[in-house]
Amino acid sequence: MSESPGPSRRLVLLLAVTCGVAVGNLYFPQAVTPLIAEGLDTAPESAAMAATAAQLGYSVGILLLVPLGDRLPNRPLISGLLALTGAFLLAAGLSPALPVLVAAGGLVGTATVAAQLIAPMAAGLAAEDRRGQVMGTLLSGSIGGILLARGFGGVLADHLGWRAPYLVAAVAVLLLAAVLAVTLPVTAPSTRRSYPSLVAASLRLLRTEPDLRRSCLYQACVFGAFSAAWTGMALVVTGPVYGLNASTVGVMALVAGVTMALTPAAGRWVDRRGPDAVGLVCMVGALASAGVLAAGSAGGAWGLAALTGGILLLDVAMQSGMVANQSRIFALRPDARSRINTAYMTCAFLGGTAGSWLGVQAYALVGWPGVCAVAALLCATALGRHLLHLWSPVRPADQTAGVFADPGE
Repeated sequence: MSESPGPSRRLVLLLAVTCGVAVGNLYFPQAVTPLIAEGLDTAPESAAMAATAAQLGYSVGILLLVPLGDRLPNRPLISGLLALTGAFLLAAGLSPALPVLVAAGGLVGTATVAAQLIAPMAAGLAAEDRRGQVMGTLLSGSIGGILLARGFGGVLADHLGWRAPYLVAAVAVLLLAAVLAVTLPVTAPSTRRSYPSLVAASLRLLRTEPDLRRSCLYQACVFGAFSAAWTGMALVVTGPVYGLNASTVGVMALVAGVTMALTPAAGRWVDRRGPDAVGLVCMVGALASAGVLAAGSAGGAWGLAALTGGILLLDVAMQSGMVANQSRIFALRPDARSRINTAYMTCAFLGGTAGSWLGVQAYALVGWPGVCAVAALLCATALGRHLLHLWSPVRPADQTAGVFADPGE
């Protein structure tokens, strides 16, 4: 299988499905938080820790496990981690109390990092003029997993209880692990460095690569806003303002199917215009979404429409910005893509974890308007930093060139 011009369409689709299944495990707990609270007899704010723990665990998994993508063959690494994910999902679904669920959820998050191993692997397989398109397709798979996970989690939990989504997800992940164990391409390691040096290298790259640092800041802020909005939305929609059920939260997530259709186009736009131009539009859109979401506090049909439209705009902006950021960082060091992705996604999910926590605290203090204020502040921070970069009188030549310009020039 040598000298392949790039991954086949069938392989890209399989990898996109894998990304969706893996990433979806982080998001269905957001839709079932009220039912977890009811089933385990705890406050909704406490039950939200199950979703927050999964995101925190994901940050840990990215930092400690994704660097192994540069050191170990990807087939056994990815399929093995999916098998562990399935085992931890079973433990979560059988949890007798909230502390056990939170711990198991954290372990699910730690192990379900397959998407972050697949992205750099696929970037290495793809031809340079198709890399943005491949990244967009993989991200479409992740988005599909996110939106279907919330819908699947909310509807299934309403009918069969909060444990059902965990147990069904466990079976699905274990089946996928078996398929990938025989179908993933065998890739040669790109380094023989020791494991501690690989982890340390990810942190050093943050210090030595300014484009990586700003990409990390952009995604941490916008993903933090996204996590705050979704965590707060599950509470406001099922609370006294609307009085709806968890299925409604899942159905609202289905509007993000628009995002799944748009991200491949965002990838092609990045290939033509470069990541900075796409990133600017995405950050402006993310900031605008906070204002639309704020109208959701009014209640009624118009308020529900504002929540749906605002979360869709934020989702499109965040995910398209992810395509731009990953295209930028994967062009920096072809020999260290897993380590670069480790630094990037660790920062992104630390931002998401912080946003989720801030959203819960803001909701407890001042309700939905506080959640929207948190989202607006985070998006404004990312936009302000990007404008400073664009207006800087001294900019590296590769920032005005195409996405795959030589970073050494």
